[in-house]
Amino acid sequence: VETMINRVTYRLILLIALSGAPLVQAEENATAVDVDFLPLKRAVRCTAAKCQLPNCRCSGLRLPSAEFQGREQEIPQLITVTFDDAVNVINYEQYQKLFDGLINPDNCSARGTFFVSHEYTDYTLVNALYQQGHEIALHSVTHGTGTDYWREADVELLMAEFGEQIEMLMKFAKVSRKHIRGLRLPFLQSAGNNSYEAAKRLGLLYDSSWPTQRYRSPAMWPYTLDYRSTQDCQIGPCPNAAIPGFWINPMVTWLDTAGYSCAMIDGCIYPPQDNVDALFEWMLENFNRHYEGNRAPFGMYLHAAWFQRGRHHFDALKKFLHYVNTLPDVYLTTASRVIHYMKHPSLGKPFNGCPKKPQTTCIKRSCGLRKVETGEIRYMNVCDSCPSVYPWLGNPFGQTEY
Repeated sequence: VETMINRVTYRLILLIALSGAPLVQAEENATAVDVDFLPLKRAVRCTAAKCQLPNCRCSGLRLPSAEFQGREQEIPQLITVTFDDAVNVINYEQYQKLFDGLINPDNCSARGTFFVSHEYTDYTLVNALYQQGHEIALHSVTHGTGTDYWREADVELLMAEFGEQIEMLMKFAKVSRKHIRGLRLPFLQSAGNNSYEAAKRLGLLYDSSWPTQRYRSPAMWPYTLDYRSTQDCQIGPCPNAAIPGFWINPMVTWLDTAGYSCAMIDGCIYPPQDNVDALFEWMLENFNRHYEGNRAPFGMYLHAAWFQRGRHHFDALKKFLHYVNTLPDVYLTTASRVIHYMKHPSLGKPFNGCPKKPQTTCIKRSCGLRKVETGEIRYMNVCDSCPSVYPWLGNPFGQTEY
């Protein structure tokens, strides 16, 4: 009974601490806590008169100001390279080789976004990516047990999955709370309004889980959920409530060689043959729909396991990134920087200065820990000190008694 009371107490403390209160809330997403906890209102149609930047944007296919009309080729082309799931010693080395030497036209280093899940993650390598200037984002503690788990999740469960992961990243990888801005739902499976209400209560800025097939050419730009979204709903339920100030970074789908849509690169049913040039040309074709079109951000969404599925997958991606890196108006940047640009869009140079790289001290500790739920021994690397047992949902710090 005492253990159950401790769990409930911990959950209540976590919900309060992560509900959007100023101590933990990201600085660009500050809102009053009381507003977040009011009953959700059904979203109504968006109009430019009611929804204006920097904190509100209607869903749509073009930048709103007349300044941008007819001048699409002067809009900087932003590219986000994102990876899902655990960070380990194998894919960490691949990430180093992939981004090595890539410098954007503003002389800032090209960087990616890592939607990290907890299990099997090496937190010292997450810290290394973080210190290099990559974005560390959320992909849940457990990754669930399938799509039903996420489709049926209530707000409390979602806040635990992602809120407790925030705690883990802060403690074991020494990632600053203010730099944890976004999430991607496992399997891209939404729980409708619950997913986005939980994310907003946690003080997050954006979600990158929602694919669009309909708005691929021209492509859909990021937008907020203040008003009704016009985006097509591929993996329902999708939200129909107003979530003020919370951004959707839509996953504009690719086309495979047979014309089928795929949100994740490694999810394409008919990819090109395993040949560097064929894969490169395929990537270029998908990119050019954006670059030669309305210049909406171009997303490259994948799992590092894709590199093991073809001899030439890694080399092809590297060739593509080095090619686009030669273009004078293309920027390889993070998902949160894309939202920063959306708040203050401009022609030409998209950002004022380079983001400051965090500096932390991480003393590597290798830990052999019992996973309470199964009794098995799990090994994990963390910064500074080992927990008592393997951290898990309901026990993010790995305390012996919880």
